[in-house]
Order: sequence, then C-alpha cells, then structure tokens
Amino acid sequence: MRTRSTASRSGAPEADVVAVQRRTLGVLSGGVALGGLGVTVGITVGGLLARDVAGTDAASGVGQTAGVLGAAVLAVPLARISDRAGRRAGLAVGYSVAVVGALITVWAAALSSLLLLLVGLFAFGAATASGLQARYAAADLAPTERRGRSLALVVWATTLGSVLGPNLAGPGADLGRRLGLPALAGAFAVSSAVFAVVAVGFGLLLRPDPLLLARRLGGAGGGPRPRGATAAVVRVVWSAPGGRLGLTTIVVSHAVMVGVMVMTPVHMGHAGGTPGTTLRIIGLVISVHVAGMYLFSPLVGLLADRAGRGATVALGGALLLAAAGLAGTAAPDAALQLGAGLFLLGLGWSCGLIAGSTLVTESVGPDLRPTAQGGTDLLMGLGAALAGLAGGPLLALGGFSLVTTVSAALVLPLGVVWVQTTRVGLSGPGSS
Repeated sequence: MRTRSTASRSGAPEADVVAVQRRTLGVLSGGVALGGLGVTVGITVGGLLARDVAGTDAASGVGQTAGVLGAAVLAVPLARISDRAGRRAGLAVGYSVAVVGALITVWAAALSSLLLLLVGLFAFGAATASGLQARYAAADLAPTERRGRSLALVVWATTLGSVLGPNLAGPGADLGRRLGLPALAGAFAVSSAVFAVVAVGFGLLLRPDPLLLARRLGGAGGGPRPRGATAAVVRVVWSAPGGRLGLTTIVVSHAVMVGVMVMTPVHMGHAGGTPGTTLRIIGLVISVHVAGMYLFSPLVGLLADRAGRGATVALGGALLLAAAGLAGTAAPDAALQLGAGLFLLGLGWSCGLIAGSTLVTESVGPDLRPTAQGGTDLLMGLGAALAGLAGGPLLALGGFSLVTTVSAALVLPLGVVWVQTTRVGLSGPGSS
C-alpha cells in the first residue's frame, strides 16, 4: 500500500486498497490454515513411511529430505509463475502439484517402492513452498509499519490446520487400512483432498491479485525475467545489510528447525510401547512444536515492527540454541521434555522466519520481490534439505544428541552476520 496521493494517482482510492488488503489477508489465512493440515499430517508420517518401505532408520531422513528439497526446488518456478501471472496463479498451481505428489506417495506406499515414494514426497513439497510464498503475498499491499504483522497473520493462520494435522496421523492410519493400503499411506490420502480444496479456493477467491495491484500502484513492471535472474536478484538482496541478515536468518532458522524436527519422531520411535500409542504421543509432541511455530506469530510480527527486525532475529537465535540443548538431552520416552524443546524450536523458527522474511521483502522493490522471495526460499529449502539428509546418518552415528549439537552449531554463522550487520545498521523503518 502507498500513500493516499500515490493510490489516487494510480486510480485506486486508498480506502479501496485497504479493503483489498483485508480481503487478501482473509483468503490467504483461510487457505494456509487448511493447507497446513495437509502438510503437517504428511510431515508427521513421511519419515516413518520411508523407514517402513526401506527397512532402515537412515531412510527416514531421506524421505523427509525429499519433501524439503521439493519445497526448495519448486519455490523458484512457482515464484516465476507469480511474477508473470500473479500470486493467485502461483499458489493455485503449487497446491495442485502437491495433490499429485500426495497421490503418488499413496501409490508408492501400496507398491512399497522407495524411489516412487521419494518422487511423490518431492512433489508433495510444493504445498510447503506455496504456504511459505503465501506469507509474502500478505506483504504485497501492506504499509511498511504493518508489514511484519501482515506477514505474521498469515503465518499464524497456519496454526489452525498445522496443530490438528499431526493428530490426524492415527485416524489417517485407520483410513489407510480400510482402503486396503499401508496404514501410514492414509495420511497422504487426506492431504490430497485438502490440497485440492485449497488450490480451487485460491484460484476462485484471491481477486484482485495483491502483487499485480501493488505493481500498478507503484508503477513497477513485472515482465519475464532473463536467465540467471534469480541468482542476480539474490545478489541484490545480499548486497543490502538488511537483506543479508534476512537471508541468513531464514536459511539458518529453517535448517535448524528441520534438522531437529524430522529426527524427533524417529528418536521417539525407539521408546518402545505399542505402535498406536507411540504414534499418538509423537503426534502430540509435533503438535506442540507446530504451536510454537505458528501460534505466537502475531506477537512476533508486532515485535518485529516495534522492537525491530534485528532484535527479533537475535531472540530467535537464542531460542534455537535453547531448544537444541533441551531436546538433545531428552530420552526417547521423555515426551514432556521433548515437547518443551520442540516448542522453543518452533518459536525460534517463527522469530527468524517473520523477521527475516520482512527484511528480504524490504530489501527490493515490488518488481523484484517474487524473484527475490523465490530465490530465498530455494536457499532456505536447500539448507533444510541438507540438514534433513544428514539427520539419519547422524542419528545412527551418535544418537539424537549429535543431531541437535550439529543443528545448534548452524546458529553460529547467523551470529556473525548479525554482529556485522548491526555494526553498520539496518535501513528502513522498524529494522533496528
């Protein structure tokens, strides 16, 4: 959103733009709330399904990594679609790809094919990529002083589906058995239906498109980008102190979160007990983790707008370190301690994602934002994919404590960039 005079010159009264932004936030929030259910129910059982198909714990990390890698790689083409045709098209296509991925995963489980399973989980990652890009759509029309809160509102909306999602792992398993499928495949059948509804909803309701309207208001172009545009725009982001801190924060926060989170169900699976009971306890712990990720997002957005982006980044880094220490010392059956550690892990991720995303958004203009955001999410996903891929071997080599120790070490580069950036100062309102 621009000033009143800018909006008037563009032929759009300011009151109309405010109404469009309010409607946009409502549609985005509803979509990601439902989409979050499908994503997290799949995340809860994806690693376990890969382990069952391959017959080894190391494969659990490979399975989760396929989904994370899919979210990373698919972020760029989805951002290009948004750049050329608007946010509505990018989000609708992304969730449609996720429908296909979920169905392939169900098919792979029925055939007990690890290769096909990895293909399905890779495409399933499009839902994560789309949910993350929805947060950027919330900032397209937001004024600078409310950008953090607008972005955080959509992140917060994910709470509704994401907290419920892990607890559908048990009912999903019952559905899978009734359909004659492996029990864990039932969760992905649920996800496919959910993603289909979200794709249709965005296609029909996200009008007018917030990115295209923001460009019209600002007089910015949005033509096709040349080859290598993503790398070039990411370099532009990196050249700005705020952009550099934002990019580093997003990559580190996501890698630490994924590195610890994806191995937690496998670690807890070593506690013994009946499979049904263990799966329900795992679901509860992951639900607590997801609550930490999303539930307090509005407060994190307010903190980023009022206390500053840099201060919020520092808080997030401290929480990630505390989470690694608490979860890393927990036994497989210490559900309360693991839940507390993963709650802090989610809260630290929330601080990093919201403050970092705001900084990246503010480092470029509307004409470059989708490309910059797609490139950022690509790097974020690649970092998380490496963390997830290393998780299985690290767990086998030194247990869960080694997983959390290595994850905590990833925070050190963020600390270095934060010190360097705060010395030169951040540009833009609310960024100190």
